[in-house]
Amino acid sequence: MKWLKSLLVAGLVQVAAVSAVTSAAWAQSDLDRIKADGVLKIGTEGTYAPFTYHDASGALVGFDVEIGREIAKRIGAKAEFLEGKWDGLIAGLDARRYDAVINQVGITEARKAKYDFSDPYITSRAVLIVKGDNSAIKSFADLKGRKSAQSLTSNFGKLAEASGAQLVGTDGFDQSIQLVLNGRADATVNDSLSFLDFKKHKPDANVKIAATQDNADQSGIIVRKGEARLVAAINEALAAMKADGTYTTISQKYFGADVSK
Repeated sequence: MKWLKSLLVAGLVQVAAVSAVTSAAWAQSDLDRIKADGVLKIGTEGTYAPFTYHDASGALVGFDVEIGREIAKRIGAKAEFLEGKWDGLIAGLDARRYDAVINQVGITEARKAKYDFSDPYITSRAVLIVKGDNSAIKSFADLKGRKSAQSLTSNFGKLAEASGAQLVGTDGFDQSIQLVLNGRADATVNDSLSFLDFKKHKPDANVKIAATQDNADQSGIIVRKGEARLVAAINEALAAMKADGTYTTISQKYFGADVSK
């Protein structure tokens, strides 16, 4: 029966070896794998201008796209973008479809409980937008009793309503701005980044920011929980981009301003 015993021992050794290899593969960090493969897989929408969208030629472009490509290059890889709808974008991390999501993902406590974030790389605030020659509205308090063009279910609409404004319902930023320009609304409370994008494309539009909310919303690059080395590498790349002016160049290209703070 020694042959049987030897066979069993050999089988156990083989199973242990396979198990060890499998365990080692799982133990390999995302950063190690990314560097070994030379590819950083990034989840993004591709439909959210000016952050991630397709230009007239069909190429994927945008602020987030350029940030992602630059980060990948600096950690020794090439960016590969995988597009998907917003509702399933973050869940794609759990399914290991990609290594990170770069798509204006707000840093919240709820998300931080399940995922890890890079340092904030872009900041937005609620701003009060009025016509360029409007001198009566200088603060959010001045909205009281006035008409504010808003998406009724948005946080911006709630802020305008809390400031005492009479809401005029719209489908989004572009329509809100048009109502302000044609005098059908006195103001709109909206996102500072959307305003910068609008002014970048229409610098002569007769609108201005009358007031800015102090509280800021910050977005970060989101990865799977427990990938501290990957987060550190991303943060190092972001810091280097800001130090050497690359971030400013990308920011100016899409917004005409520094949107990091």
